[in-house]
Amino acid sequence: MKPPPQAEPLAVLAARTFDRIAEPIALIERVLHDQVASDVQLIGAVGDHVLSAGGKRLRPALVLLAAELCGYTGPRRLQIGAAVELLHTATLLHDDVVDLSSLRRGRPSANAVWGNRRAVLAGDFLYARASAMMAEDGDPHLIEIFAATIGRMAEGELLQLEGSFDLDITEANYFDVIDRKSAALLAAACEAGAILGGVTRAERRRLAAFGRDLGLAFQLKDDALDYDTQAATLGKRQYADLHEGKVTLPLLLTLKRCSSSEREEIAGLLKAAARRSEENPSADDIDFSPVAELVAAHHGVEDTLRRAADHIDRCQEALAAFPEGEAREALLGAATFAVARDR
Repeated sequence: MKPPPQAEPLAVLAARTFDRIAEPIALIERVLHDQVASDVQLIGAVGDHVLSAGGKRLRPALVLLAAELCGYTGPRRLQIGAAVELLHTATLLHDDVVDLSSLRRGRPSANAVWGNRRAVLAGDFLYARASAMMAEDGDPHLIEIFAATIGRMAEGELLQLEGSFDLDITEANYFDVIDRKSAALLAAACEAGAILGGVTRAERRRLAAFGRDLGLAFQLKDDALDYDTQAATLGKRQYADLHEGKVTLPLLLTLKRCSSSEREEIAGLLKAAARRSEENPSADDIDFSPVAELVAAHHGVEDTLRRAADHIDRCQEALAAFPEGEAREALLGAATFAVARDR
């Protein structure tokens, strides 16, 4: 592995990674807002609400950079990048309904403002717009990847929902969920860029593997951040995953290492949260700090972050066969940013 770019200040790393594509990202931003326009005023309002909350725009950035790495810098990457981000935005709307979330990036979620039914229907509209953009491009390989990714993401959500509040799920179950729910779209974004560049199937597979490992690392970092005591910086309620019954890797590692009495304490709090979720999903009256203390005592967060770093190593391996240059450096910078960020 190269000398760790983590040593570089995060702000500098982010600037070097994303500022070089600021112009096409700005164009994609305009496309996104154009695509959420509708004769139905509510759809535009919900779409603008979600898009204006910001976000890293990591997925369109991956399309842009992967395409550039493969020799393509034409206009199709703007449409495909916007379609991928619209798909991601649609999943956020649906996820907040499924997870009963009231915050998204520090602001009231769409379902908190307009209600679950309207948020779901607005998400459906964004799925339709994203699919239409892919159809307008017309590349059958892109359409195939896009359709398969939507299916995998839905499967991941269902698997996660089935495992809610279940302390007996395995690491294999957990990784299956985040592979489908989170990594699949980043893999698709990178592979889409490779398709635009017209490279070989082997190179497509390498870029898809890069995106998959980046997605896994990104989700591992997210799951570690949920145990951050400074949750206000994350734009969501503290210990949101525990309130929603998500048994993520920091907790899974803790359950492997803790005593039977500690496991019983964790189980009792999760059972209380499950009951509370049915009665009043937005309530925050369950104190999960004892669980966070156990996770800290058993190094659940640190070891989760080590796993994330392992996936970043694999990202570097996946890109090793590509020529050195600014695009490859920026992709590796995006991977490093995924685990170095604090929100």
